[in-house]
Amino acid sequence: MIQELESILSQVFKELGYETTAKVIKSNRPDLCDYQCDNAFSLAKLYHQNPMEIGNKIVDALKSIDNFSSFFESVTFAPPGFINMTVSNKFINKYIRLLKEDFKALLPKEKPETFVLDFGGANVAKPLHVGHMRTIMVGESVARIIRFLGHITISDVHLGDFGLQIGQVIYGVLRDGKSIDDIDIKYLDKIYPEMSALCKENEEIKEKCAILTKELQDGNKEYQKLWKKILEVSIQDIKKNYDYLGANFDLWLGESDSYKHLDELVTLLEKQNLLEISEGARVIDVSLETDKKEVPPLLFQKSNGAYLYASTDLATILQRKNDYDPDHILYVVDNRQSLHFEQVFRASDKALIMPYNSLEHLGYGTVNGEDGKPYKTRSGETPKLETLFEKAKEIFISKKETNKDMKEEDVDKIVNAILKFADLQNSREKDYIFDLNKFSDVSGKTGPYILYTYLRINKILKDSQINTKLTDVIYNKYDRDLRLKLIDFSSYVMLAFKERKPHYIADYVYNLCVACNIFYQNNYISNMEDEVNKNDWLYVLELSNKVIKEMLDLLVIEIPSVM
Repeated sequence: MIQELESILSQVFKELGYETTAKVIKSNRPDLCDYQCDNAFSLAKLYHQNPMEIGNKIVDALKSIDNFSSFFESVTFAPPGFINMTVSNKFINKYIRLLKEDFKALLPKEKPETFVLDFGGANVAKPLHVGHMRTIMVGESVARIIRFLGHITISDVHLGDFGLQIGQVIYGVLRDGKSIDDIDIKYLDKIYPEMSALCKENEEIKEKCAILTKELQDGNKEYQKLWKKILEVSIQDIKKNYDYLGANFDLWLGESDSYKHLDELVTLLEKQNLLEISEGARVIDVSLETDKKEVPPLLFQKSNGAYLYASTDLATILQRKNDYDPDHILYVVDNRQSLHFEQVFRASDKALIMPYNSLEHLGYGTVNGEDGKPYKTRSGETPKLETLFEKAKEIFISKKETNKDMKEEDVDKIVNAILKFADLQNSREKDYIFDLNKFSDVSGKTGPYILYTYLRINKILKDSQINTKLTDVIYNKYDRDLRLKLIDFSSYVMLAFKERKPHYIADYVYNLCVACNIFYQNNYISNMEDEVNKNDWLYVLELSNKVIKEMLDLLVIEIPSVM
């Protein structure tokens, strides 16, 4: 609708001799109008005229267009330079019908592009904890939003499977005299935290673990056997947790896979004279003259010959370019890695592997407790993901007596909605306070509230027969507000896509549910005797549920059979 209004206004500007494109926005004062245009200000500067004079000219010209009443109920000028537009019922219903016939009709038709998404990259051998939720939830949601617009996605979990933590675990296995068969998830959960703490206290053991890691990377057969077993056990556990959260990956590659591409990368960098020696190490200068603060060189290879995350991340970009030739690579990794990715992206650009603007770091904030610090249990530990799932189930079931009798499948869907909506309603780069009691409520801005609204509408629809025809009548304010909210959906999807931020979808679906509930509370559909009116309202509710369901899918939320 906004695009059509902009087209109408742009044509009026042209006829008045103003060479500019109209910009229309949703009004933040719905009591005054539906949409606003403030081009009178910019036109006044451009043509050295009074904005009030220009605004009134535009309003008069708009009122003279053919079929004015098909588009507008009223158009007025508000000083000092705003054009206020209230659209007609006929115009609103044109878009409601379009939505019903083809859900994606209001979305722009874009040329399909290929996106590689790098998210969920847990470190093998480390327990999954609450912090891993964000990369999974944001990454999977962004992937779905991209596909919703017709683009192609390739999701890669890109595991941290060849770093120091592997050396630490292998050191622990050898120290404890364990065989390959002794390595299970219970042992990994115990040995990694133990060895990590030991390395912080004992520099000598830390150095031994680093040497062991380098020998593993160089192909030590004994270490490789242990490493493969650690991988097998750890990935099985990671998949179980990620499956529960609904994450889908096309590729289960890791840091180790990038080592196959390091020789090609080194040759490429050497040919371009990009590798410099600094204190025995090899680095890439990624500074720019425009830098306002120092961006240090990318450390490519240590003096002992060991490669680092920056080296393998750069090799992975090369591998992805060779294998998939993507238009974009998106990294869903926490904010603390922003400098790392800035260095890697600049190095890729400098080496002509992939241009800087095709690589994006989608940073996210931390999940905090009520004290504003990273979320921990009462005993001071970071909770494991599985523990968190169980805690969420426990709290939801305790909310209502009948919840105890629900199917496990339904409870799991609701728990997912609790966790995902709580996370995704926040702009991804921001921290948020984790409060399971609040997130589990059926009222307020929560996952259960959205699910409850959908199921409530679904019950009404199941008991009704709906005619496929919609009249041009809009019966009251609540009806009108809901229809306008439905038409808004494409704007929010596009915002979420352009900014790679699912919270726009969460905001929209919550506000749509609020509009649905207000509409339902003020319109007694079941008692409605006027069959035409009743059918129109059922038509709108059916469309509302279709939109809610699609938006929930973009947030990776499934709908249970009951609440």
